[in-house]
Amino acid sequence: MDVPATGVRSGPGDVPSTAERDRSLRALRGRWRTASLAAGWRFPSDWALPEVDAVCAAVMSKGRVEAAEIALAGLARARAAAGAGLAETLADLAALHAVLDHGGDGFVSPDVDATPSRLLRMTALAWADVATDQLVHTEVTDPLTGLPSAAYLRTRLVEVYQAAAACERPAAEEHMLLVVSLDLSTVAGFLRLTGMILVADALRAVFDSGQSVATLGPSVVAALVQRDDKVASHGVALRRALHERLSVDAQLADAGQPRVSAVRLPATHELACDLLARLARV
Repeated sequence: MDVPATGVRSGPGDVPSTAERDRSLRALRGRWRTASLAAGWRFPSDWALPEVDAVCAAVMSKGRVEAAEIALAGLARARAAAGAGLAETLADLAALHAVLDHGGDGFVSPDVDATPSRLLRMTALAWADVATDQLVHTEVTDPLTGLPSAAYLRTRLVEVYQAAAACERPAAEEHMLLVVSLDLSTVAGFLRLTGMILVADALRAVFDSGQSVATLGPSVVAALVQRDDKVASHGVALRRALHERLSVDAQLADAGQPRVSAVRLPATHELACDLLARLARV
């Protein structure tokens, strides 16, 4: 798939000037953008990225789009980071392929199925690298509180139960859950959000020595702690931290004191996951 002529003529052995190269790059970029929008690119203002120019430069300098794989992979990663879907990213690649394959200035019809499979595979893998990483981080972190999610705590409990099994003793002998639930039924809107942010901050302040803290539900958070002589003092410190933070707002203070409960771990990890699901609905 050779780069089409751009209307700039050079004699034998001539080296195109910088101005000529710039005009060629702008022409290629403009035709690519037009074809991509025609192929269904949803938001025209989001199409232009620095990586687009890198792809155009690589294609023009190397003569064939297949030789610009590194630049295309960089664009695919940038598309994923910017929130473009895989179908949209592949359609954009097909638009570039159609522009280069057509070789003229007329209308082109991008076709993903006509794009070389190697380019499709390389672009999809590069896009997935970033998209998968974003998905993992989204799933394990609650966007409101900044605490890990229940999915993280379930994974952490796998390790706890495995360690207990290796020592041939119940997991409940070594660990337990301290669960905080806050009744937010009398408040709404921003105050509900503020209440949970303050609760999360209190748990982070008290459990700052490697304990696992997570959000279980809209008004429930929990800490996985060791069963030792510090459990009681942690409970007292947690109640004090919650009171200090929630008392700064009269409506939150009137909503009722948060309930702090010590919860014993069940016999198996499967039962522990069921327990987390029930606690989330408190």
